[in-house]
Amino acid sequence: MIRTATPADVPVIHALILELAAYEKAPHEARATPEQLHEALFGERPAAYAHIAEDDATGEAVGFALWFLNFSTWRGVHGIHLEDLFVRPTARGAGHGKALLRELARICVTRGYQRLEWSVLNWNTPAMEFYASLGARPQDEWTVYRLTDESLERLGSNA
Repeated sequence: MIRTATPADVPVIHALILELAAYEKAPHEARATPEQLHEALFGERPAAYAHIAEDDATGEAVGFALWFLNFSTWRGVHGIHLEDLFVRPTARGAGHGKALLRELARICVTRGYQRLEWSVLNWNTPAMEFYASLGARPQDEWTVYRLTDESLERLGSNA
């Protein structure tokens, strides 16, 4: 059901990212190209990693997890930051999301990583309930900040 992505999966990963962006009501934000994804996942120095969830009966890709390593200065070890987890609505409830998270947790345990972290949109109650059922807890004391587009350019140009 879950496997490590290969270069041949880039088109389906790209398609799933576009579906995720539409689900999150921000299709205009998804600007990554298949070429960029290929370089990020399979280039000389990969910046991220991906796993594919497949339907057991058909072998069709029905979901993915895209992640990268982070580092905790407090714990002194790497962790995994889950950038995207998405299962097509038609495949939800069959265990694909849980299997993807289980695989990332297995990687953490095997490699000695001490954190598996991700963000959830505040309106995505079904996802929050699902994550809570697995024992994940929100980090309410933290607020995510982001610089993009003009703000990033302005700050970076005045350095």
